Amino acid sequence: MKTQRSVLSVPGHVQKMHIKAAESAADVIMLDLEDSVPQEAKEAARRQVLDSLQTIDWRNKTVTLRINSLDTSFAYRDLLEIVEGAGEKVQAIVVPKVNHPGDIYFVERMLDGIEQARKLSDRIGIEASIETAAGMAEVMAIAGTGQRVRSLIFGIADYSASVGARLVSISGHGENEADIYPGHRWHFALSRMVMAAKANDLLAIDAPYGNFKDNEGLQRSAAMASALGCDGKWAIHPNQLETINQVFSPSPEDIERAITILKAAQAANQQSRGAIAVEGRMVDLATVRLAQRLHDQACHLGLTEKQQKTKA
Repeated sequence: MKTQRSVLSVPGHVQKMHIKAAESAADVIMLDLEDSVPQEAKEAARRQVLDSLQTIDWRNKTVTLRINSLDTSFAYRDLLEIVEGAGEKVQAIVVPKVNHPGDIYFVERMLDGIEQARKLSDRIGIEASIETAAGMAEVMAIAGTGQRVRSLIFGIADYSASVGARLVSISGHGENEADIYPGHRWHFALSRMVMAAKANDLLAIDAPYGNFKDNEGLQRSAAMASALGCDGKWAIHPNQLETINQVFSPSPEDIERAITILKAAQAANQQSRGAIAVEGRMVDLATVRLAQRLHDQACHLGLTEKQQKTKA
């Protein structure tokens, strides 16, 4: 899977935002038909997304589509019209409020039929948004459902409402948490989702941070999610992308550390050794795997080459 450090959500009915998104630093552009679109604009948004997919140059961006939740009258039409009309431009369907494996199976079967009918060669993935207590209770089963699921996404606002948590900010998306809770209020929920994702070889994506003018708060929120194992974070404004990309990218120090570990492990393997000492610290196979994963990500992002040029 491509890197998904930053996922920029753009309202489906606003064309100018689609054009700006295609030119942004986001790894993923998510064209949204759900929460950001007013009820009366749902059909117009669907038409606009279809037009944007067909006419805008998305360059090398990953483009995903968030449909409406499956308990509405809009979701099946979102799938049918967009995938039939421009399915070759969509890499994944984001399914909101996934509560049960059956939700995944429904979308999967719909995609099976549309892809066959339209003779689409590239298989469209599914990204499951976990935003309710029911969804979190079933998260391990959801993560292991079908053949299309690529990532799990934490929906903080709807999850907060689902469990009856206190509203402490205007957006409801991760602000002012430290004022009422000593620590990370969503540590358990996010960690549970990350565990389910990684146990099934999926990506784990954190919820957006609601105050797009608070870069310091965004940095803290992204750093916490990264520390818990998330691979990226949603963004609601292009100004958030630089910070999110920076937090979820290996730093020069991270890359140097990984290279040191991998070189030491390679030398030790040649001598048939187990755990080794690196700069006075014990390094075992688990640490080597962490180093390899980080180094692979750095290579994918071109950061190792950039670091070598800087040294030269």
